[in-house]
Amino acid sequence: MGSSRSSQMNTLFRFWSYFLRDNFNRSMYDEFKNLALEDAEEKYRYGLECLFRFYSYGLEIKFQSELYNDFQQEALKDYWNGQLYGLEKFWAFHKYYKHSAYLEVYPLLQYCLSNYKTIEDFRAEVICANNSELNITQAYRNHWNKNAFTKARKNLQPVYRNPGKDAYERDLIELGMVKTMADKRMKEDGYKLYAFNVLISNNLSYQRHIPDTRNNLCQSLVYPTDLPSASVIICFYNEHYHTLLRTIHSVVNRSQPEYLNEIILVDDFSDIPYLHENVTKYVQNNFNGIVKLFKTDRREGLIRARIFGARKAIGDVIVFLDSHIEVNTDWLRPLLARIKEGESNVAIPIIDIINADTFTYTASPLVRGGFNWGLHFKWENLPTGTLANNEDFVKPIRSPTMAGGLFAINRRYFIDMGEYDAGMNIWGGENIEISFRIWMCGGKLELIPCSRVGHVFRQRRPYGAPDGQDTMLYNSLRVANVWMDDYKQYFIKQRKPPSNYNYGDISSRIQLRKNLKCHDFDWYLKNIYPEMVLPSDNKEKLKKKWAALEQDKFQPWHSRKRNYIDHFQIRLTNSSLCMQSSKDIKSKGSSLVLKSCMRSKHQLWFETDKSELVLAQLLCLQSDSPNPILYKCHEMGADQEWKHKGESKTAIYNIAAGTCLGVQSKESGAIVTMKLCSDPKLTMWDLVKQ
Repeated sequence: MGSSRSSQMNTLFRFWSYFLRDNFNRSMYDEFKNLALEDAEEKYRYGLECLFRFYSYGLEIKFQSELYNDFQQEALKDYWNGQLYGLEKFWAFHKYYKHSAYLEVYPLLQYCLSNYKTIEDFRAEVICANNSELNITQAYRNHWNKNAFTKARKNLQPVYRNPGKDAYERDLIELGMVKTMADKRMKEDGYKLYAFNVLISNNLSYQRHIPDTRNNLCQSLVYPTDLPSASVIICFYNEHYHTLLRTIHSVVNRSQPEYLNEIILVDDFSDIPYLHENVTKYVQNNFNGIVKLFKTDRREGLIRARIFGARKAIGDVIVFLDSHIEVNTDWLRPLLARIKEGESNVAIPIIDIINADTFTYTASPLVRGGFNWGLHFKWENLPTGTLANNEDFVKPIRSPTMAGGLFAINRRYFIDMGEYDAGMNIWGGENIEISFRIWMCGGKLELIPCSRVGHVFRQRRPYGAPDGQDTMLYNSLRVANVWMDDYKQYFIKQRKPPSNYNYGDISSRIQLRKNLKCHDFDWYLKNIYPEMVLPSDNKEKLKKKWAALEQDKFQPWHSRKRNYIDHFQIRLTNSSLCMQSSKDIKSKGSSLVLKSCMRSKHQLWFETDKSELVLAQLLCLQSDSPNPILYKCHEMGADQEWKHKGESKTAIYNIAAGTCLGVQSKESGAIVTMKLCSDPKLTMWDLVKQ
């Protein structure tokens, strides 16, 4: 490595270390500044302008806030004009990152360097070798022991490797690995409290890289510059602290500042100890006042908490978001542009998937919202011919209903059309109600393909109503009796509520429908959702409605075409024992055991391009507690996604479980179990090619 590049790296690390100080130390800071200026005088690529912009963020902590604000606005303006990449992108973000922990800053720095495409010297990603970061961290803890810090800094040796998707996946794998019993307890407790993997979320950067999942044509779209301003409203109840902060950071960092008026956080009377206090402190020390935190006086539930937040908003447009999301690149402008075209347009981003087990971010296909006669929301394919041309993939798409967690609406229109139904309780049915109301009362509900927001999809809701009420039934009865006219009989027949079930006073909502001069529900079904199947439809009508929607080609799970990339036996290292089913190869739920290796289909594992391990091309290896099992392949990754590092003496790691395949003893009949990957005993395997 040339001396110029080394000196550049030294300058970077000097300033980087400053931002990770435990306490403000003016003399140490001045020393770093002078060293950096010496480097800059030698006319290294990033120069004085960028250096001053960089360290100005530190100056803001104690003094020169006016200078800081000037630099901040200049950095953000350049960034959104597409002029900043890599290191300068890092500096533009850094104003939100002053007090972050080392492990949060470092992955972001890795990502920024990997994207520094405008300067040839930084085409490679820079990472630190070995565990030198631990030495640096210890130096900070030694109260700025100068000798210790200098020694540690000298050990920092940049290592160059090609960045890309593999690096992103490796980071997630490492972060989710259960290495200690404390990690195991944290993960188990996290699933109980939040229904997702907090072990990974705790370790992820607040500003991690996620893939840009938009259609390529989105990047060529031109939006008006005079878009309406936005108030983003995020309501939370007992949300995981780090996941909530990542949600906020993603909105701040990926929203053009000229359009983001404010972020309104509504704490719906959370009762997790110190959650509100910790969020309050973090918001006060970060974000420069753009985030405003409120707390309700009692538990209101999502519906009334959103009304509470909307009434605090001052932006032209309200954007409702869940508290466990990450917005994607340029997500806000497409929503605002559609609402600018018509104030009664309600804009919905495409909801990408953040896996609750692995926090992997993946793109969702273009599908729309529907419902069944139990008034449960469902995703369904688009009408035939919707995506006939390339340009159709970036045009608004009509949707009969929305999932409800994420959408943008003109604030005045939201108020005039009746906000949410405040008589509903906690959660459930509000998305169907507002969808019916928008369409029936003169509005439009549209998916905006160029706006994408990732959402953590949990398998269960970790909380319910305080009094145990079935709020979904209660709220849905309000929807049916206000909006569905004679069609409510289909809901009643399916859900079968007691005839005397009390769903509250709906007189004000019925009056609202009259005041808004809304269409009836028959009009909605014929004009907005003609594909909705009615219980009274005959076979001819059913075929016609099914044909009106794009159809997926169905393949039985056991005969689906898969892309197999390898096949092998899985042998315990330093043994002649291989892994096979405890029963036959067709028995779902079978455990795995060790048996003498033999060349037969009972021990032949096929690896797919989705990192599945499929026994005899029939059943997938699936992590379970405490022992893995064989189960039908669901093609969703997570508990059926396995990683290994070669063909001999390799651990076989499950991303969702965070643990590795192992056994308790080296003997025939030993049951294969899930063990800590840091346990070196009987967790290594050889992949024996046929």
